[in-house]
Amino acid sequence: MMKTFYIETYGCQMNVVDSEIVASILIRNGLIQTYNPQDADIILLNTCSIRENAEMRIKSRIKQLGSFKKTNPNLRLGIIGCMAENLKEKLFVELPQLDLLAGPDVYRLLPEILKQINDENKIINTTLSKEETYADVLPFRYDSNGISAYVSIMRGCDNFCSYCVVPYTRGRERSRDASSIINEVLSLSENGFKEITLLGQNVNSYHYRDIDFPALISLLAKNFPNLLFRFTTSHPKDLSIELIEAMASFPNIAKSIHLPVQSGSNEVLKRMNRKYTRDDYLEKVYLLRRLIPDITISTDIICGFCGETEEDHLQTIDLMKEVNYFFAFMFKYNERPNTLAAKKYADDVTDDIKSRRLKEIIDLQQKISYMLNKQDIGKIFKVLVEGISKKNEKEIFGRNSQNKVIVFAGDLTQKGQFVDVEVTNCTSATLIGRQNFDK
Repeated sequence: MMKTFYIETYGCQMNVVDSEIVASILIRNGLIQTYNPQDADIILLNTCSIRENAEMRIKSRIKQLGSFKKTNPNLRLGIIGCMAENLKEKLFVELPQLDLLAGPDVYRLLPEILKQINDENKIINTTLSKEETYADVLPFRYDSNGISAYVSIMRGCDNFCSYCVVPYTRGRERSRDASSIINEVLSLSENGFKEITLLGQNVNSYHYRDIDFPALISLLAKNFPNLLFRFTTSHPKDLSIELIEAMASFPNIAKSIHLPVQSGSNEVLKRMNRKYTRDDYLEKVYLLRRLIPDITISTDIICGFCGETEEDHLQTIDLMKEVNYFFAFMFKYNERPNTLAAKKYADDVTDDIKSRRLKEIIDLQQKISYMLNKQDIGKIFKVLVEGISKKNEKEIFGRNSQNKVIVFAGDLTQKGQFVDVEVTNCTSATLIGRQNFDK
């Protein structure tokens, strides 16, 4: 009898791609995917370990899903990905419902591992690889909108930022064979996809043989002129003038970049092991704005990191005002086990202070986002239609090259098309527009 599997994905876009890789591997081996956990013989949670809240949410979900074993005693329940790699055997102790723990580099082995599991034999495999990129596995995009797709170009990270678990949960950095990336993009193009986001923990450091990231994205943009290319994430220390020039040269490379700053204070950046200064970062921003005047820049900000003073916090506020980010992911520092920060520094900023500083950062970002969106009123943008608006079924939405969401009247017949939209109004998060206007 054919076995069925169900996957839930938590965390970043890299995990989305990994779930698609796992689905592809299992289907190749004769399993059938179901979209209802109650119908599954195998349930896998692909997990995130960046913040404690994510781990708590996954633990709660495992306990909930474990109840299905009452009606299906042969059900196998597994945690895969970063949380399995980070917590390992501790999860078996805390969650006796679990049968499997698998790290992000052993997905090829899952079909064989699943055969070995029984009531007396739980399995853990969290071996990290220095070579695995899953280059030959074409992801099965089971949850795709058919328009936008993620393509992983590298795995792992060598930066070892002091607050971050990624180098420990995803291993060391390695780049994927460029020809396999091109073949995957070709397949997506032939299947009607219109937008590709290239993924890596630090795409700027991609390097396969004689091809670096500026060369790779230029090659893709040149050979697939009908596709729009985005990429994430860019580490500021590795953002090169060659990449900025490539972005400026090709109209189908999005005019938007995610450039995590984390803090505006040199002292905090040093403790974070970010390997750049405030001035280094701002120099990259000025270069981006000079060569690509219409670019939008988004970021990540952590407040309340170890030893952060009020002056450090105000330097972050000041940098936000100078850069004018159109969007930011903003968090309170959350100490993660096994990181350099957890071993070396005291988590000495109280939660009340963290919360107050985070509120100040969020309030400022909302004001900046609204100001920047107001400046777009009256402008016309080419927008890739993604689907129906969540708030109004008579409206559709998409994103422009600057990665801004625009909502406007229309219907699903336009899904997957590029259309011209004039901005007529805005909120801090969204542009509002219309299609029918005098050009």
